[in-house]
Amino acid sequence: MARIEVNHIRHSYLPNPRKDSDFALKEVHHTFEDGGAYALLGPSGCGKTTLLNIISGLLHPSHGRLLFNGRDVTNLSTQERNIAQVFQFPVIYDTMTVYDNLAFPLRNRRVPEADVDRKVRETLDMIDLASLAKKKARGLTADQKQKISLGRGLVRSDVNAILFDEPLTVIDPHMKWVLRSQLKQLHRRFGYTMVYVTHDQTEALTFADRVVVMYDGEIVQIGTPAELFERPRHTFVGYFIGSPGMNVLPVSLDGRTATLGAQRVELPGVPKAESGAVELGIRPEYVRLGREGMAVRVSKVEDVGRHKVVRANLEGREIAAVIGEDDEVPADPKVRFDPAGINIYAGSWRVEMGA
Repeated sequence: MARIEVNHIRHSYLPNPRKDSDFALKEVHHTFEDGGAYALLGPSGCGKTTLLNIISGLLHPSHGRLLFNGRDVTNLSTQERNIAQVFQFPVIYDTMTVYDNLAFPLRNRRVPEADVDRKVRETLDMIDLASLAKKKARGLTADQKQKISLGRGLVRSDVNAILFDEPLTVIDPHMKWVLRSQLKQLHRRFGYTMVYVTHDQTEALTFADRVVVMYDGEIVQIGTPAELFERPRHTFVGYFIGSPGMNVLPVSLDGRTATLGAQRVELPGVPKAESGAVELGIRPEYVRLGREGMAVRVSKVEDVGRHKVVRANLEGREIAAVIGEDDEVPADPKVRFDPAGINIYAGSWRVEMGA
């Protein structure tokens, strides 16, 4: 496996980029540690697939260097980098059997046939295709074909990294859960360096040890699922992670008090120096709905099974609160903010709070 260093990488698809907006990747400087399981998470067009293809060698960056275990591989091909990549849509040989599709990359590297057989059968069991080993790939369903693609990436034990570009798009929801679980087990067992691109937060948070959140060609936060949920470093992370996303409200500050319209909110600390528009961010899970606090007007209650999402208006701003499945909405509802869930942002970036 490899330690992958992305050293001040920038990339533009234009021949003569002049300004930041000309770059699909504005500047990325990060290290993927050897044996780590990472997810690149963000909306379409944020640069995550561009970054993945630069790591794999399918794209050459406009600026910067890429290092594997300290060796500069910026100008090396995918084959020379020894990368396995699984794409969004299946890349397989229709005329080959399922078994031979998985065996092909091993035989191509002259792996002894006994080892080929052992690895292929082990991988077929893992992706639940053992019963179809002798069947031609041409007649399989889209999700079965994608499982072959996954298998071709997993069957090799000598790769520097395995890269996944939204590999579960064509797979049904239950099988997505199964395959994510299997990938996690594989990672724990063999310690592959894995980088997984997705726009689906559930996939990212359940697969990765660390999630790399990208927005507008930049990395805005890298953290564990818990860190992204509890302390979003940027308001975009708050919006994007969680369902519903974080409430973000414009406020003014006076020491450890935030003012929203006619309402005052006591903060858990004094925000340090800030620059730009000031906002208070709080997850719906930390908004307490009851008969005490700030008056709100409820507009909608969504029952999503295990809990309810209450949509309300506070001082002219829409907010969401999460309450228990059996909890009732008071006739004269009010909200309080749990101090443990309060974050302050200036210019969209989180501000630390002192004692």
